[in-house]
Amino acid sequence: QLQLVESGGGLVQAGDSLRVSCTATGRTLSRFVLGWFRQAPGKERERVAAISQSGDMTTYTRSVKGRFTISRDNAKNTVYLQMTSLKPEDTAVYYCAADSLWGRMIADKSDYWGQGTQVTVSS
Repeated sequence: QLQLVESGGGLVQAGDSLRVSCTATGRTLSRFVLGWFRQAPGKERERVAAISQSGDMTTYTRSVKGRFTISRDNAKNTVYLQMTSLKPEDTAVYYCAADSLWGRMIADKSDYWGQGTQVTVSS
């Protein structure tokens, strides 16, 4: 069974950078599409970014384009989200997700989810 564990969240100031990571155990991540989602208090969960199995295809929600970068290291069974120029509206719990199909990831129907890591951006 695939298990995902996020790390790297924290409290930062507006304009700072932060990298969150998600490491898998139980199965190799190389066969999975990976994604980062976030959920702020009182808001619906939002897909932030996704990356294909080989890493040659990525997608980002409009509000983070140019500021966030998703990447993966299949040898380390880890996916990253590098966040720069952080804004208070980026404050949320960030979750990583994995699924064998790109379409399911984009449709927010991934099979596997981590427990989340809190990112708080102060103004």
